[in-house]
Amino acid sequence: MNREPNAQLIAVLEQAKVSNKGLAKRMKDAAAARGINLGTTHVSVQRWRDGAGIQPQTAAIMADVLSTKLSRRITPGDLGFLDHAQPAAPQPVGYPGTVPEALSALSSLTDSSVETSAADPLIVSDGDLSSTVLSWMIARPDGIQADRPGRQRVGMRDVRAIRDAAGMFMQLDFKYGGGHGHKALRHYFRHEVLPLLDVSYSAKVGTALFGAAAEVSQLLAWTAYDTGNHRLAHRYLSSTLRLTQVIDDRMFGARILGNLSHQANYLGNHAQAIQLARAAVEGAKGRATPRAMSNYWAMEARALSNAGEKAGAARAMTEAVRHFEQADTTDDPAWLSYFDEAELTGELCHCFRDLRMRRDAVEQAQRAVDSTDPAYARTLGFCRIVLAQSQLLNGELEAAVTTASLAVDDGDSLQSSRFQRYVTDFQAEVSTHAAHPSVVAFNEKVSEALARLDDDE
Repeated sequence: MNREPNAQLIAVLEQAKVSNKGLAKRMKDAAAARGINLGTTHVSVQRWRDGAGIQPQTAAIMADVLSTKLSRRITPGDLGFLDHAQPAAPQPVGYPGTVPEALSALSSLTDSSVETSAADPLIVSDGDLSSTVLSWMIARPDGIQADRPGRQRVGMRDVRAIRDAAGMFMQLDFKYGGGHGHKALRHYFRHEVLPLLDVSYSAKVGTALFGAAAEVSQLLAWTAYDTGNHRLAHRYLSSTLRLTQVIDDRMFGARILGNLSHQANYLGNHAQAIQLARAAVEGAKGRATPRAMSNYWAMEARALSNAGEKAGAARAMTEAVRHFEQADTTDDPAWLSYFDEAELTGELCHCFRDLRMRRDAVEQAQRAVDSTDPAYARTLGFCRIVLAQSQLLNGELEAAVTTASLAVDDGDSLQSSRFQRYVTDFQAEVSTHAAHPSVVAFNEKVSEALARLDDDE
């Protein structure tokens, strides 16, 4: 069977100036550092150059190795492996046209657990994404159908109960990772929240009720995202965005666009991440508090930094800080309370790391670590790994491994799929020092911590 040569892979290997044997060795070393026995040889690499398929895990390891070699983020898609590793067509964003469609979509999502199709890739076409963004930007609010007769009556007490429940589940998510409370939250949303949206309430209560429902739906998206089920998370976010249109909540709608940008950035879809973050900024102008605008600008900074656009990222970071300095807590909704100075610092330290601004990256990441409340174990873990990566950029191997070890010592963080990726990314970056005693000890620590995590489940 004739195959087309993998031109993308060949081009990247030429840029990296690495031979087939050299790449195979780097990949085997990186895999060994993670406790994986990889059988890659120079013959395997030649087959991939010739257009052969590849296992997803192997493609990810190759991308990590080449990222380190080229000092920029490389994804399997950049290597031409997206179709080979996990064939998938672009999936419709699924922005519902009507309120009943939105509620029906959310109800159907509650049938899916985070384990369902978690390994399937998320591929969203640029056209579908642009259509969703435009629909939200130009949409007229549906409005609340208030005081419908002959139905159960909902009051503000019900709304407060939903928000209290969301707060409780959010704390579980911060401490134990997205998978821990997702099933219970899914059941609560389906049986206690969604039915209330279709009964009787005043205009004031209805507006608050739809806002509270959107907050719970967003949390379901985040827990799916943290578990690694990106398709499910994206579908929740798209439907939640439609809920914000009902009550014309531009500030929370922009928050959802920011979440979509965060996810796209995490998955390496830089152009989409930038588009979504800019839509959040533009769509919320004049309708959001300074603290919220700071958050949206931070998402744009993250996306631009990951794409290597230094000038644009610097401007977005400046705007994020400027808006934050104007923030007044009394003006902000409760759902935004998490976005404090430590959270902003954490977002910015990712930017400096991605831009490879070594001194600024270390300084900002250290500030993020020092200012993050230990109760936010996962956030602290993220910041510690970013600090470790920044120290590694500065050539401080011992300090970097010590910092990363502190992050792994907090076992609660490891229950997050996202945090586990932070750790494996760091392992790939130090794989060139695989024989160093501190790196050997760190890799053993990671293996032991993951084993303990398995025992706890």
